[in-house]
Amino acid sequence: MAVTKRINILRDTPSVPIWQRNYYEHIIRNQVALHKIREYVQINPQSWNCDQLHPDNPSKW
Repeated sequence: MAVTKRINILRDTPSVPIWQRNYYEHIIRNQVALHKIREYVQINPQSWNCDQLHPDNPSKW
């Protein structure tokens, strides 16, 4: 909460959400996992327009 508050103060955007909902943390345990995560990070932006969380797509919730 403190980080969000500080960012909003710096941007002069009070009470604006900053963090993406439904995220999760993951521990990278080996080189194979690291490779898969790097691949995901590189490819993922290409699929944003089809993502269910994209604001132009109807919500499934």
